Amino acid sequence: MNRTREPRRPRILYLSFYFPPSRASGVYRARATANYLAAHGWEVTAFASPLKFLHKVIGSVDEQLAETVDPSIQVERPNLSHFAWERDLRHFSRFRGMSPILARNIYNFGLKKIFPEHYLSWAAAAVRKALKMHARRRFDVVLATGNPFASFAAAWVIHKITGVPFAVDYRDAWTLNMFTEEDAYEPDHPAWKWEKRIMRDASASIFVNQALRTWYAERYPDSADRMMVVPNGWDPDLLTQLEPGGATTPQDDSRPLRFSFLGTMNNTQPVEQLAEAFELARRHPDLADAELNIYGHLGYFKQSQAELMGRLGLPGGEHGRSVPDTGIHYRGPVSKTEVGAVYQDSDVLVFLAGGARYVTSGKIFEYMASGSPIVSVHAPGIAAQDVLAGYPLWFNPNSLDVNDIAEAMIAAGKAARDMSPEQRAVARAHAATFTREAVTTPLEARLRGMVKRSVAGGGTAS
Repeated sequence: MNRTREPRRPRILYLSFYFPPSRASGVYRARATANYLAAHGWEVTAFASPLKFLHKVIGSVDEQLAETVDPSIQVERPNLSHFAWERDLRHFSRFRGMSPILARNIYNFGLKKIFPEHYLSWAAAAVRKALKMHARRRFDVVLATGNPFASFAAAWVIHKITGVPFAVDYRDAWTLNMFTEEDAYEPDHPAWKWEKRIMRDASASIFVNQALRTWYAERYPDSADRMMVVPNGWDPDLLTQLEPGGATTPQDDSRPLRFSFLGTMNNTQPVEQLAEAFELARRHPDLADAELNIYGHLGYFKQSQAELMGRLGLPGGEHGRSVPDTGIHYRGPVSKTEVGAVYQDSDVLVFLAGGARYVTSGKIFEYMASGSPIVSVHAPGIAAQDVLAGYPLWFNPNSLDVNDIAEAMIAAGKAARDMSPEQRAVARAHAATFTREAVTTPLEARLRGMVKRSVAGGGTAS
């Protein structure tokens, strides 16, 4: 009697240093990609950062986000040396404690001659672990996401040793400084050599917007036909608190309008312009008692908060001075699983972004999903404007002049007061074209096409 074998699922190794419970901005794309692949027939193994690094060096995690990872995904955490971040002499190795200069010279030699990133040790450990796992049961595809870009180097080495095809996902640019629009490194920096070989051998390279893809296609024309755009999107499973009607904004002045920024604030963003523009906007009678609530993290590391509090003009800033009430309030971090409640409770969302034409913030997709008015506070011409162009409740000053921003805030506040259910529905219909399901489908198809051999039958290495 002939039995038909069940075809085995294609097996992918996903090199994603920032993976839940990390709260880094790129983690949501990683989580969504891994979950999508697992839901569409892939056996997914994710290599992520050690938990010790997230707790000790980064200083924060989102445990609730980790609970949203598909349980079928196997998460491995290769080791990482803390050499670059360790400042406590008590935690130095015996060798480093006895010979600190020699230890530093050896470490710097690795950065110069092997790979120019502090995550080199993680990449090396990832390669060793991947080869052991592949010897037992082969991987069919490797997908690496950066930053850190040591994951790209690890994918390239695995490909060279095993022949398994690989793809690289540029969440950020590597050799382009997206904020100055200049090369990120001097011409003889080893990053260029590494990126050239990776782009040459990758079966696919993925970018978050067309502007970045165009820059890389001009830099590496021989690889242009293997480049694709997969924009960021929003995750319906993480926005379940959103109700059809949106925020409970009254049709009169019975309560103050709530402006909200949700995300990670950092030093590349026009923070001072935001604070000054909101102060100007509150001089208008319609916004006299309005509040601007800042939700999320101030900077990527623990020491960043005081500086940004000062830039916002809030008490607790790095100079410790007392400040008048400006209507701006820092509300602290919010778990990714609770962000829908923040959107639900907000009337106007403030899209604060740094950089210029190559920048698309992942947060903007969630903003649109809320169906609320959005005010832009960023330099004109950034890539995010291509996404927002079809959104009917976008208030764009197209300038960083604080008077223009204040006028946009006033107009957005009026729109929030006057908004009908029909207007919100039209806004959310635009956002629906950017769900993770919609934007990730072409990536899954490209990865499936990269599988070199049939996966029907046995799953042992060949």
